[in-house]
Amino acid sequence: MNNTRVFKMSFASVYPHYIQKAEKKARSKQEVDEIIFWLTGYNEKSLQELLDNKTDFETFFAQAPQINPNTSKITGVICGYRVEEIEDKLMQQIRYLDKLIDELAKGKAMEKILRK
Repeated sequence: MNNTRVFKMSFASVYPHYIQKAEKKARSKQEVDEIIFWLTGYNEKSLQELLDNKTDFETFFAQAPQINPNTSKITGVICGYRVEEIEDKLMQQIRYLDKLIDELAKGKAMEKILRK
């Protein structure tokens, strides 16, 4: 499977879709940001810089201050693949984020989403 296209996609081009998906289900941009901060260790300022610079997914995850150690607790299916079985580390991280946003849109409590 060639993932190069996904890896080179600008995070800024996908971010509005995450927000839109959440807001359609009466969730907020702040909750989307909280998930991103939890997963990557970025903060509001560093996230905005990444968006302004149109950083690609590969760089977004490579430069993440700290990938949350609880990512191993993220399980389930996204796009037909079990996230815990994806072998490519970068693709797995992208799918972790997709999975968390899906859980938010499905109405799960933030405590459960953030694996507390």
